Amino acid sequence: MKTLNIVPVLVLILVLALTRLGLANDGKYFEAMQKNIKAIYEAQTIEQLQATVNAFERIGSAEKDKWEPSYYAAYGYIIMATREQDGAKKDAYLDQAMKAIEKAKAVAPKESEVIALEGFAYMIRVTVDPASRGQQYSGLSIQAYQKALAFNGDNPRALSLLAQMQYGTAQFFGSSTSEACGTLQKALEKFDSYKSENALAPQWGKQMAEKLKTNCK
Repeated sequence: MKTLNIVPVLVLILVLALTRLGLANDGKYFEAMQKNIKAIYEAQTIEQLQATVNAFERIGSAEKDKWEPSYYAAYGYIIMATREQDGAKKDAYLDQAMKAIEKAKAVAPKESEVIALEGFAYMIRVTVDPASRGQQYSGLSIQAYQKALAFNGDNPRALSLLAQMQYGTAQFFGSSTSEACGTLQKALEKFDSYKSENALAPQWGKQMAEKLKTNCK
């Protein structure tokens, strides 16, 4: 009987050991993510952005059940696209962004932040050639923002990006920007009040929203 009692004890020890290993790995993941999130927000050049994107892609390869590494890799590619003047290179960065977004969506298909970022990528696609792409990608962008808000109506980035799309559309057609400015006001309120339970959740976007606010009188 005493011999048999050893079995559950050994099982308990094994479970505790695996739990501690998991916690250690999670700690390393969290530390690596925080370091590179800080780096991507502070990056000043395309080279710095690329280096950080590469780091996120390595983390994502090791942590296939996490959406955040692919999200930030995609974010980096989109920011690189906004800083590129050549249309072909801009598209190439956005192609990479979409690949990363699809990876993030595969892990977290209902994550509002991921869907909002997809809309951002579509929005930047428009800037390559507004005349030929405006109708297609503006529609896809707005659909993505609305879907992101359906998943989380408090997401300030989804609201802010939607406001930018609404504002640009209103300007293009020479119509009132009141809807866009109303959406923007909601976004600014959410930037001040919304808190995610995810410590690695995105924090960007407020400065972009405040810049647009100068156009809303």
